[in-house]
Amino acid sequence: MIGHQVENNQLPIEIQPVFRELKVFKYLRKAGITKKFGFTCAYLFQIVFVLIFHHRNWFQLLESSKGESFPGKDAVYRFLNHSGFAWRRFLLFLSVEVVNKTTSLTSCERVSVFVLDDSMYERNRSKSVELLARFKDHARNCYYKGFRMLTLGWSDGHTFIPVDFSLLSSLKSQVNGMIGSIDKRTHGYKRRMEALRPTPELIPAMIERALAAGMGASYVLMDSWFTHAPLIQSILDRGLDVIGMVKADNKRYVVGGRRLSLKELYYAATPVQGMKKTILRSIHTQLAPGIPVVMVFVRHRSNKKEWLAVLCTDCSLTEEEIIQIYGIRWDIEVFFKCTKSLLRLQKEFQGRSYDMLISHTTIVFSRYILLAWQHRQSTDERTLGGLFLALCDEVNELDWAVALSQLVELINDVSKKTSKRLTKLIQSQLQQWINDLPSYIRAYLSDPLCES
Repeated sequence: MIGHQVENNQLPIEIQPVFRELKVFKYLRKAGITKKFGFTCAYLFQIVFVLIFHHRNWFQLLESSKGESFPGKDAVYRFLNHSGFAWRRFLLFLSVEVVNKTTSLTSCERVSVFVLDDSMYERNRSKSVELLARFKDHARNCYYKGFRMLTLGWSDGHTFIPVDFSLLSSLKSQVNGMIGSIDKRTHGYKRRMEALRPTPELIPAMIERALAAGMGASYVLMDSWFTHAPLIQSILDRGLDVIGMVKADNKRYVVGGRRLSLKELYYAATPVQGMKKTILRSIHTQLAPGIPVVMVFVRHRSNKKEWLAVLCTDCSLTEEEIIQIYGIRWDIEVFFKCTKSLLRLQKEFQGRSYDMLISHTTIVFSRYILLAWQHRQSTDERTLGGLFLALCDEVNELDWAVALSQLVELINDVSKKTSKRLTKLIQSQLQQWINDLPSYIRAYLSDPLCES
Protein backbone atom coordinates (compact mmCIF):
# COMPACT_ATOMS: atom_id res chain seq x y z
CA MET A 1 0.00 0.00 0.00
CA ILE A 2 1.21 3.50 -0.85
CA GLY A 3 1.09 5.80 2.14
CA HIS A 4 -1.24 8.79 1.88
CA GLN A 5 0.65 12.00 1.28
CA VAL A 6 0.47 14.54 4.08
CA GLU A 7 -1.76 17.48 3.15
CA ASN A 8 0.39 20.48 3.88
CA ASN A 9 -1.38 23.75 4.52
CA GLN A 10 -0.96 25.62 1.27
CA LEU A 11 -2.39 28.94 2.45
CA PRO A 12 -0.04 31.90 3.00
CA ILE A 13 0.26 33.04 6.59
CA GLU A 14 -1.57 36.30 5.77
CA ILE A 15 -4.58 34.40 4.36
CA GLN A 16 -5.02 31.74 7.07
CA PRO A 17 -6.71 34.02 9.67
CA VAL A 18 -9.13 35.33 7.02
CA PHE A 19 -10.13 31.78 6.04
CA ARG A 20 -10.93 31.04 9.69
CA GLU A 21 -12.71 34.35 10.29
CA LEU A 22 -14.93 34.04 7.21
CA LYS A 23 -15.59 30.30 7.78
CA VAL A 24 -14.65 29.35 4.22
CA PHE A 25 -14.33 25.61 4.89
CA LYS A 26 -17.60 25.55 6.81
CA TYR A 27 -19.46 27.06 3.86
CA LEU A 28 -17.82 24.59 1.47
CA ARG A 29 -19.29 21.74 3.50
CA LYS A 30 -22.60 23.54 3.87
CA ALA A 31 -22.83 23.91 0.08
CA GLY A 32 -22.27 20.19 -0.38
CA ILE A 33 -18.75 20.56 -1.81
CA THR A 34 -17.35 17.43 -0.16
CA LYS A 35 -15.77 14.09 -1.11
CA LYS A 36 -15.97 10.63 0.50
CA PHE A 37 -12.38 9.60 -0.21
CA GLY A 38 -9.11 10.94 -1.59
CA PHE A 39 -7.95 14.50 -1.14
CA THR A 40 -10.56 16.63 0.61
CA CYS A 41 -12.39 19.38 -1.26
CA ALA A 42 -11.07 21.91 1.26
CA TYR A 43 -7.49 20.95 0.41
CA LEU A 44 -8.09 21.06 -3.36
CA PHE A 45 -9.89 24.40 -2.98
CA GLN A 46 -6.84 25.80 -1.20
CA ILE A 47 -4.51 24.62 -3.96
CA VAL A 48 -6.50 26.40 -6.66
CA PHE A 49 -7.04 29.44 -4.45
CA VAL A 50 -3.30 30.05 -3.88
CA LEU A 51 -2.20 29.53 -7.50
CA ILE A 52 -2.28 33.30 -7.95
CA PHE A 53 0.29 33.69 -5.16
CA HIS A 54 2.64 31.19 -6.84
CA HIS A 55 2.51 33.27 -10.05
CA ARG A 56 1.98 30.03 -12.02
CA ASN A 57 -0.88 28.13 -13.52
CA TRP A 58 -1.61 24.52 -12.49
CA PHE A 59 0.54 22.96 -15.23
CA GLN A 60 3.53 25.21 -14.47
CA LEU A 61 3.23 24.47 -10.75
CA LEU A 62 3.36 20.71 -11.34
CA GLU A 63 6.42 21.15 -13.56
CA SER A 64 8.26 23.17 -10.88
CA SER A 65 10.52 21.80 -8.15
CA LYS A 66 7.56 21.78 -5.74
CA GLY A 67 5.42 19.63 -8.04
CA GLU A 68 6.00 16.41 -6.10
CA SER A 69 4.35 17.85 -3.00
CA PHE A 70 1.04 18.43 -4.84
CA PRO A 71 -1.57 15.89 -5.93
CA GLY A 72 -1.81 14.78 -9.55
CA LYS A 73 -3.41 17.04 -12.10
CA ASP A 74 -6.41 14.73 -12.47
CA ALA A 75 -7.40 15.23 -8.82
CA VAL A 76 -7.77 18.98 -9.31
CA TYR A 77 -9.48 18.64 -12.69
CA ARG A 78 -12.00 16.14 -11.31
CA PHE A 79 -12.70 18.58 -8.47
CA LEU A 80 -13.30 21.50 -10.84
CA ASN A 81 -15.31 19.44 -13.36
CA HIS A 82 -17.73 18.00 -10.79
CA SER A 83 -21.30 18.90 -11.78
CA GLY A 84 -22.88 18.13 -8.40
CA PHE A 85 -21.24 20.91 -6.36
CA ALA A 86 -23.44 23.91 -5.45
CA TRP A 87 -20.93 26.66 -6.19
CA ARG A 88 -23.61 29.34 -6.29
CA ARG A 89 -24.70 28.47 -2.77
CA PHE A 90 -21.11 28.62 -1.52
CA LEU A 91 -20.52 32.06 -3.08
CA LEU A 92 -23.76 33.35 -1.58
CA PHE A 93 -22.86 32.06 1.91
CA LEU A 94 -19.41 33.66 1.73
CA SER A 95 -20.62 37.00 0.38
CA VAL A 96 -23.39 37.25 3.00
CA GLU A 97 -20.83 36.60 5.76
CA VAL A 98 -18.60 39.43 4.52
CA VAL A 99 -21.51 41.81 3.91
CA ASN A 100 -22.81 41.29 7.46
CA LYS A 101 -19.35 41.95 8.89
CA THR A 102 -18.97 45.05 6.70
CA THR A 103 -22.40 46.40 7.60
CA SER A 104 -21.58 46.20 11.30
CA LEU A 105 -18.66 48.59 10.73
CA THR A 106 -20.75 51.40 9.23
CA SER A 107 -23.70 53.53 10.21
CA CYS A 108 -27.20 52.35 9.51
CA GLU A 109 -27.75 55.58 7.56
CA ARG A 110 -25.07 54.65 5.01
CA VAL A 111 -26.49 53.75 1.61
CA SER A 112 -25.89 50.19 0.40
CA VAL A 113 -26.73 49.09 -3.12
CA PHE A 114 -26.88 46.13 -5.47
CA VAL A 115 -24.94 46.65 -8.71
CA LEU A 116 -25.79 44.82 -11.94
CA ASP A 117 -23.62 44.59 -15.03
CA ASP A 118 -22.24 42.13 -17.54
CA SER A 119 -18.75 41.72 -18.92
CA MET A 120 -16.95 39.71 -21.58
CA TYR A 121 -15.66 36.25 -20.70
CA GLU A 122 -13.36 35.62 -23.66
CA ARG A 123 -12.26 32.22 -24.98
CA ASN A 124 -11.20 33.29 -28.46
CA ARG A 125 -8.69 30.47 -28.96
CA SER A 126 -11.11 27.75 -27.88
CA LYS A 127 -12.95 25.42 -30.25
CA SER A 128 -14.48 22.66 -28.11
CA VAL A 129 -15.62 24.55 -24.99
CA GLU A 130 -19.12 23.59 -23.96
CA LEU A 131 -21.84 26.19 -24.76
CA LEU A 132 -19.29 28.44 -26.49
CA ALA A 133 -20.95 31.29 -28.43
CA ARG A 134 -20.14 34.41 -30.44
CA PHE A 135 -20.93 37.83 -28.99
CA LYS A 136 -20.36 41.39 -30.11
CA ASP A 137 -18.12 43.69 -28.12
CA HIS A 138 -19.84 47.06 -28.52
CA ALA A 139 -16.89 48.95 -27.03
CA ARG A 140 -14.43 47.72 -29.68
CA ASN A 141 -17.08 47.05 -32.34
CA CYS A 142 -15.88 43.50 -33.00
CA TYR A 143 -16.96 39.93 -32.23
CA TYR A 144 -15.42 37.50 -29.74
CA LYS A 145 -15.92 33.88 -28.75
CA GLY A 146 -16.83 33.14 -25.15
CA PHE A 147 -19.63 34.06 -22.75
CA ARG A 148 -21.35 37.05 -21.17
CA MET A 149 -20.64 37.16 -17.43
CA LEU A 150 -23.75 38.65 -15.80
CA THR A 151 -22.77 39.69 -12.27
CA LEU A 152 -24.65 40.93 -9.22
CA GLY A 153 -22.59 42.72 -6.57
CA TRP A 154 -23.15 44.53 -3.28
CA SER A 155 -21.43 47.79 -2.32
CA ASP A 156 -21.53 50.43 0.39
CA GLY A 157 -19.39 52.87 -1.57
CA HIS A 158 -16.17 51.59 -0.01
CA THR A 159 -16.20 47.79 -0.34
CA PHE A 160 -17.55 45.84 -3.30
CA ILE A 161 -18.57 42.19 -2.81
CA PRO A 162 -19.61 39.91 -5.72
CA VAL A 163 -22.78 38.05 -4.79
CA ASP A 164 -23.89 36.03 -7.80
CA PHE A 165 -23.06 35.50 -11.47
CA SER A 166 -24.14 33.60 -14.55
CA LEU A 167 -22.05 32.75 -17.63
CA LEU A 168 -24.51 33.33 -20.46
CA SER A 169 -24.39 31.58 -23.81
CA SER A 170 -26.66 32.15 -26.82
CA LEU A 171 -29.04 29.95 -28.78
CA LYS A 172 -28.75 32.04 -31.96
CA SER A 173 -24.96 32.40 -32.14
CA GLN A 174 -23.94 29.19 -30.39
CA VAL A 175 -20.69 27.52 -31.47
CA ASN A 176 -21.01 24.38 -29.30
CA GLY A 177 -23.98 22.90 -27.53
CA MET A 178 -24.51 21.13 -24.24
CA ILE A 179 -23.06 17.69 -23.63
CA GLY A 180 -25.71 14.97 -23.60
CA SER A 181 -24.29 12.92 -20.75
CA ILE A 182 -24.98 15.49 -18.02
CA ASP A 183 -27.28 14.35 -15.21
CA LYS A 184 -30.38 16.56 -15.24
CA ARG A 185 -30.68 16.41 -11.44
CA THR A 186 -27.36 18.17 -10.81
CA HIS A 187 -26.56 21.82 -10.18
CA GLY A 188 -24.38 21.80 -13.30
CA TYR A 189 -27.37 21.01 -15.53
CA LYS A 190 -29.40 23.83 -13.95
CA ARG A 191 -26.55 26.29 -14.56
CA ARG A 192 -26.35 25.16 -18.19
CA MET A 193 -30.09 25.70 -18.73
CA GLU A 194 -29.81 29.09 -17.04
CA ALA A 195 -27.06 30.10 -19.49
CA LEU A 196 -29.56 29.85 -22.36
CA ARG A 197 -32.26 32.00 -20.76
CA PRO A 198 -32.74 35.75 -21.45
CA THR A 199 -31.02 38.19 -19.11
CA PRO A 200 -34.22 39.93 -17.82
CA GLU A 201 -35.44 36.58 -16.48
CA LEU A 202 -32.25 35.95 -14.47
CA ILE A 203 -31.80 39.31 -12.73
CA PRO A 204 -34.94 39.18 -10.50
CA ALA A 205 -33.99 35.65 -9.40
CA MET A 206 -30.47 36.80 -8.48
CA ILE A 207 -31.81 39.68 -6.39
CA GLU A 208 -34.41 37.46 -4.73
CA ARG A 209 -31.75 34.91 -3.71
CA ALA A 210 -29.59 37.66 -2.20
CA LEU A 211 -32.52 39.13 -0.24
CA ALA A 212 -33.62 35.69 0.96
CA ALA A 213 -30.10 35.05 2.30
CA GLY A 214 -30.33 38.13 4.53
CA MET A 215 -28.47 40.67 2.41
CA GLY A 216 -29.90 44.19 2.49
CA ALA A 217 -29.75 47.13 0.08
CA SER A 218 -31.79 50.19 -0.79
CA TYR A 219 -31.14 50.60 -4.51
CA VAL A 220 -30.23 48.58 -7.59
CA LEU A 221 -27.76 50.34 -9.90
CA MET A 222 -27.60 49.35 -13.55
CA ASP A 223 -26.35 50.48 -16.93
CA SER A 224 -28.48 51.55 -19.87
CA TRP A 225 -28.63 47.95 -21.20
CA PHE A 226 -30.93 46.93 -18.33
CA THR A 227 -33.18 49.96 -17.65
CA HIS A 228 -36.36 48.64 -19.26
CA ALA A 229 -39.83 49.01 -17.75
CA PRO A 230 -40.62 45.27 -17.14
CA LEU A 231 -37.32 44.69 -15.33
CA ILE A 232 -37.66 47.91 -13.32
CA GLN A 233 -41.18 46.91 -12.28
CA SER A 234 -40.04 43.45 -11.16
CA ILE A 235 -37.32 45.03 -9.00
CA LEU A 236 -39.81 47.51 -7.51
CA ASP A 237 -42.09 44.59 -6.62
CA ARG A 238 -39.25 43.25 -4.44
CA GLY A 239 -39.05 46.49 -2.42
CA LEU A 240 -35.98 48.02 -4.06
CA ASP A 241 -35.60 51.25 -6.01
CA VAL A 242 -33.70 51.52 -9.28
CA ILE A 243 -31.12 54.07 -10.40
CA GLY A 244 -29.78 53.56 -13.90
CA MET A 245 -28.51 55.20 -17.04
CA VAL A 246 -31.00 55.61 -19.88
CA LYS A 247 -30.25 55.61 -23.60
CA ALA A 248 -32.27 57.28 -26.34
CA ASP A 249 -34.36 54.44 -27.76
CA ASN A 250 -38.07 53.78 -28.30
CA LYS A 251 -39.02 54.26 -24.63
CA ARG A 252 -41.63 56.96 -24.00
CA TYR A 253 -42.18 59.10 -20.92
CA VAL A 254 -45.55 60.52 -19.88
CA VAL A 255 -45.61 64.24 -18.97
CA GLY A 256 -48.95 66.06 -18.73
CA GLY A 257 -50.71 63.41 -20.81
CA ARG A 258 -48.08 63.57 -23.59
CA ARG A 259 -45.76 60.70 -24.52
CA LEU A 260 -42.28 62.13 -25.06
CA SER A 261 -39.03 60.64 -26.25
CA LEU A 262 -35.87 61.12 -24.20
CA LYS A 263 -34.73 64.07 -26.34
CA GLU A 264 -38.13 65.75 -26.08
CA LEU A 265 -38.10 65.10 -22.34
CA TYR A 266 -34.77 66.93 -22.04
CA TYR A 267 -36.22 70.14 -23.50
CA ALA A 268 -39.33 69.80 -21.32
CA ALA A 269 -37.22 69.45 -18.15
CA THR A 270 -36.49 72.34 -15.79
CA PRO A 271 -32.90 73.66 -15.72
CA VAL A 272 -31.21 73.11 -12.36
CA GLN A 273 -30.14 76.33 -10.66
CA GLY A 274 -26.91 76.49 -8.71
CA MET A 275 -23.17 76.10 -8.96
CA LYS A 276 -23.27 72.49 -10.13
CA LYS A 277 -22.60 72.88 -13.85
CA THR A 278 -22.48 69.10 -14.37
CA ILE A 279 -26.19 68.70 -13.54
CA LEU A 280 -28.18 70.35 -16.32
CA ARG A 281 -31.88 69.55 -15.89
CA SER A 282 -34.32 67.32 -14.01
CA ILE A 283 -37.97 66.41 -14.32
CA HIS A 284 -40.55 64.19 -12.62
CA THR A 285 -42.22 61.92 -15.15
CA GLN A 286 -43.71 58.47 -15.62
CA LEU A 287 -42.10 55.58 -17.43
CA ALA A 288 -44.70 53.65 -19.36
CA PRO A 289 -46.65 51.83 -18.02
CA GLY A 290 -47.15 54.28 -15.12
CA ILE A 291 -43.89 53.98 -13.14
CA PRO A 292 -43.11 57.35 -11.47
CA VAL A 293 -39.46 58.33 -11.92
CA VAL A 294 -37.11 61.28 -11.68
CA MET A 295 -34.96 61.92 -14.76
CA VAL A 296 -31.72 63.82 -14.20
CA PHE A 297 -29.70 65.09 -17.16
CA VAL A 298 -25.96 65.55 -16.63
CA ARG A 299 -23.24 66.88 -18.90
CA HIS A 300 -21.14 64.36 -20.79
CA ARG A 301 -17.62 64.32 -19.35
CA SER A 302 -15.72 63.86 -22.62
CA ASN A 303 -18.10 65.81 -24.90
CA LYS A 304 -19.40 68.98 -23.27
CA LYS A 305 -22.06 69.47 -25.96
CA GLU A 306 -23.78 66.18 -25.15
CA TRP A 307 -25.71 65.02 -22.08
CA LEU A 308 -26.50 61.78 -20.29
CA ALA A 309 -29.75 60.78 -18.58
CA VAL A 310 -30.02 59.02 -15.22
CA LEU A 311 -33.33 57.52 -14.10
CA CYS A 312 -34.35 57.09 -10.45
CA THR A 313 -37.54 55.53 -9.07
CA ASP A 314 -37.05 57.14 -5.63
CA CYS A 315 -38.66 60.55 -6.17
CA SER A 316 -37.64 61.82 -2.70
CA LEU A 317 -33.94 62.08 -3.59
CA THR A 318 -32.32 65.30 -4.77
CA GLU A 319 -30.41 65.51 -8.04
CA GLU A 320 -27.05 65.54 -6.21
CA GLU A 321 -27.98 62.44 -4.17
CA ILE A 322 -29.04 60.53 -7.28
CA ILE A 323 -25.75 61.23 -9.06
CA GLN A 324 -23.73 60.48 -5.92
CA ILE A 325 -25.41 57.10 -5.40
CA TYR A 326 -25.16 56.18 -9.07
CA GLY A 327 -21.41 56.83 -8.90
CA ILE A 328 -21.08 53.69 -6.74
CA ARG A 329 -21.80 51.64 -9.88
CA TRP A 330 -18.20 52.19 -10.97
CA ASP A 331 -17.11 49.68 -8.29
CA ILE A 332 -18.20 46.78 -10.48
CA GLU A 333 -16.06 48.04 -13.37
CA VAL A 334 -13.05 48.05 -11.04
CA PHE A 335 -14.01 44.54 -9.97
CA PHE A 336 -14.08 43.27 -13.58
CA LYS A 337 -10.70 44.85 -14.29
CA CYS A 338 -9.15 43.40 -11.14
CA THR A 339 -10.43 39.84 -11.63
CA LYS A 340 -9.28 39.69 -15.25
CA SER A 341 -5.95 41.51 -14.98
CA LEU A 342 -4.75 40.54 -11.48
CA LEU A 343 -6.67 37.42 -10.38
CA ARG A 344 -6.29 35.57 -13.73
CA LEU A 345 -9.93 35.02 -14.59
CA GLN A 346 -10.24 33.38 -18.06
CA LYS A 347 -6.51 32.52 -18.11
CA GLU A 348 -5.59 30.21 -15.23
CA PHE A 349 -7.43 27.08 -16.45
CA GLN A 350 -8.28 26.19 -20.04
CA GLY A 351 -10.86 23.49 -19.38
CA ARG A 352 -13.55 22.57 -21.88
CA SER A 353 -16.45 21.76 -19.57
CA TYR A 354 -18.97 24.34 -18.41
CA ASP A 355 -18.61 23.08 -14.83
CA MET A 356 -14.94 24.07 -14.77
CA LEU A 357 -15.81 27.59 -15.95
CA ILE A 358 -18.33 27.95 -13.12
CA SER A 359 -16.10 26.49 -10.39
CA HIS A 360 -12.99 28.47 -11.35
CA THR A 361 -14.94 31.73 -11.68
CA THR A 362 -16.39 31.13 -8.20
CA ILE A 363 -12.90 30.60 -6.75
CA VAL A 364 -11.64 33.79 -8.43
CA PHE A 365 -14.61 35.69 -6.96
CA SER A 366 -13.74 34.18 -3.56
CA ARG A 367 -10.20 35.53 -3.89
CA TYR A 368 -11.59 39.00 -4.51
CA ILE A 369 -13.96 38.74 -1.52
CA LEU A 370 -11.16 37.80 0.88
CA LEU A 371 -8.85 40.50 -0.46
CA ALA A 372 -11.66 43.08 -0.24
CA TRP A 373 -12.29 42.12 3.40
CA GLN A 374 -8.58 42.36 4.23
CA HIS A 375 -8.42 45.76 2.54
CA ARG A 376 -11.43 46.94 4.52
CA GLN A 377 -9.84 45.86 7.79
CA SER A 378 -6.54 47.59 7.00
CA THR A 379 -8.12 50.89 5.94
CA ASP A 380 -10.81 51.29 8.60
CA GLU A 381 -9.70 53.40 11.56
CA ARG A 382 -9.59 51.56 14.86
CA THR A 383 -10.17 52.93 18.35
CA LEU A 384 -10.04 51.64 21.92
CA GLY A 385 -13.75 52.09 22.49
CA GLY A 386 -14.85 53.98 25.61
CA LEU A 387 -11.27 54.39 26.84
CA PHE A 388 -10.34 56.16 23.58
CA LEU A 389 -13.32 58.52 23.88
CA ALA A 390 -12.51 59.29 27.51
CA LEU A 391 -8.92 60.12 26.60
CA CYS A 392 -10.14 62.35 23.77
CA ASP A 393 -12.32 64.30 26.21
CA GLU A 394 -9.39 64.67 28.58
CA VAL A 395 -7.10 65.92 25.81
CA ASN A 396 -9.68 68.44 24.65
CA GLU A 397 -9.93 69.89 28.15
CA LEU A 398 -6.14 70.27 28.41
CA ASP A 399 -4.89 73.34 26.60
CA TRP A 400 -1.90 72.52 24.41
CA ALA A 401 -0.08 75.72 25.34
CA VAL A 402 -0.34 74.93 29.06
CA ALA A 403 0.84 71.38 28.42
CA LEU A 404 3.84 72.61 26.44
CA SER A 405 4.80 75.10 29.14
CA GLN A 406 4.55 72.38 31.78
CA LEU A 407 6.82 70.17 29.71
CA VAL A 408 9.50 72.88 29.49
CA GLU A 409 9.27 73.51 33.22
CA LEU A 410 9.66 69.79 33.89
CA ILE A 411 12.80 69.65 31.78
CA ASN A 412 14.23 72.67 33.63
CA ASP A 413 13.55 71.06 37.01
CA VAL A 414 15.23 67.83 35.95
CA SER A 415 18.29 69.66 34.59
CA LYS A 416 18.83 71.56 37.87
CA LYS A 417 19.10 68.28 39.80
CA THR A 418 22.02 67.06 37.68
CA SER A 419 25.64 68.19 37.40
CA LYS A 420 26.48 71.67 36.13
CA ARG A 421 27.95 70.34 32.89
CA LEU A 422 24.85 68.26 32.12
CA THR A 423 22.58 71.17 33.17
CA LYS A 424 24.30 73.48 30.71
CA LEU A 425 23.99 70.90 27.92
CA ILE A 426 20.25 70.33 28.53
CA GLN A 427 19.49 74.04 28.65
CA SER A 428 21.45 74.75 25.47
CA GLN A 429 19.60 71.98 23.63
CA LEU A 430 16.28 73.24 24.97
CA GLN A 431 17.15 76.79 23.91
CA GLN A 432 18.03 75.61 20.41
CA TRP A 433 14.78 73.67 20.11
CA ILE A 434 12.73 76.69 21.22
CA ASN A 435 14.52 78.97 18.75
CA ASP A 436 13.59 76.61 15.90
CA LEU A 437 9.88 76.72 16.78
CA PRO A 438 7.50 78.99 14.85
CA SER A 439 7.06 82.43 16.35
CA TYR A 440 3.41 81.91 17.30
CA ILE A 441 4.37 78.86 19.40
CA ARG A 442 7.51 80.51 20.83
CA ALA A 443 5.33 83.32 22.23
CA TYR A 444 3.70 80.86 24.64
CA LEU A 445 7.11 79.73 25.97
CA SER A 446 8.55 83.16 26.80
CA ASP A 447 7.87 82.98 30.54
CA PRO A 448 9.29 79.47 31.13
CA LEU A 449 12.31 80.40 29.09
CA CYS A 450 13.03 83.47 31.20
CA GLU A 451 12.74 81.41 34.36
CA SER A 452 15.30 78.96 33.03
